[in-house]
Amino acid sequence: MRAVSVGPEPVTPVVVVPAYRPDARLTSLLDGLAARGLTDVLVVDDGSGPAFADVFAAVEARGVPVLRHDRNRGKGAALRTAFARLLAGPGTPVVTADADGQHTPDDVRAVADALVAGAGDVVLGVRSFSGPDVPLRSRVGNTVSAHAFRLATGVRLPDTQTGLRGYAPDLLPRLLAVPGDRFEYEQRVLLRATRWPVRLAQVPITTVYLERNSSSHFRPLHDSASVLGPLLAFAASGLTAFVLDAALLLALQALTGSLLVSVVGARLVSAGVNYLVNRHLVFRAGRRAPARRSAVQYATLAGLLLAASYGMLDALTGTLGVPLLAAKAVTDATLFLAGYTVQRHVVFAGDESTVAPAPVSVVPAQRRMSVAGGRIVSSATPSGGRHG
Repeated sequence: MRAVSVGPEPVTPVVVVPAYRPDARLTSLLDGLAARGLTDVLVVDDGSGPAFADVFAAVEARGVPVLRHDRNRGKGAALRTAFARLLAGPGTPVVTADADGQHTPDDVRAVADALVAGAGDVVLGVRSFSGPDVPLRSRVGNTVSAHAFRLATGVRLPDTQTGLRGYAPDLLPRLLAVPGDRFEYEQRVLLRATRWPVRLAQVPITTVYLERNSSSHFRPLHDSASVLGPLLAFAASGLTAFVLDAALLLALQALTGSLLVSVVGARLVSAGVNYLVNRHLVFRAGRRAPARRSAVQYATLAGLLLAASYGMLDALTGTLGVPLLAAKAVTDATLFLAGYTVQRHVVFAGDESTVAPAPVSVVPAQRRMSVAGGRIVSSATPSGGRHG
């Protein structure tokens, strides 16, 4: 993926702002962007309804075009509506920002500058989530999401839920192909970006929470489940294989009395089931990979994991005297991450994947202050807002 070229007259990114039931903070953001030279803006009204017509009229009075949904379809759908419109025009880098005041004009400008400078093909404005006034649901939600993301991809991102992002123009067709209509869309974009041949960059931004984030349309239980869904699918597949493997292991051990026969027999059956589930349900890009190649690679991986599993089980049960089931739980938990990483990046990679995780860089920035409710919360970095 090529980075945005920088010439004598660098291209100014288009700023996309999805909005659902916005208030005066939307027009304030637009005024701040214009004051900083970001005048190419596209707003999407995601079915806000007649009660918010005045706000969007004020947007259009500023010369900013508004794309409209006849009903609320979600942030992911609103972003794709904007991307589809931009794809029809000349290739232009895109910056996405939220409408509820959680992204400052200075931070939007910083992400835009990093994108145009070629810092990365995907540039993320990342928050720090430090300070006592950061809402607990935001702190906990992001911590869980960040750790799950790292476990799934091997990529460390401190803020996986940020809505302030920059995308190189070449990415628009890929962004349109990512499924998901609400908050899960942005998480899926990041998951896929780690498999695309792109560079990820991070820009520290201000952490802003106004009125304890009451303007957010993020629904913690429903949307967190949607966001973590792709990550939980592999765990569910692995758990199913574990239960099947454990049941077969105990049954074969009782029948044969041989640990080797029991481990090999149970693993062959559970691995076959796991391969089919992962290929068709978990790693859907794997459907595009040749079946014979992926089967051979999976079998090779299974063989390596089998040898490691037997070695660990033998050491734990024979040398340390650990009960068989407890030893198996420890062994499988240890090998879980290795198996996932190889399957995702090699076995079921499909055409979009790369073996190594996408490189991540941090764009140097001045030390910023986090603001909540109009007062400073903590010194450091990162912000964001939520749509619907």
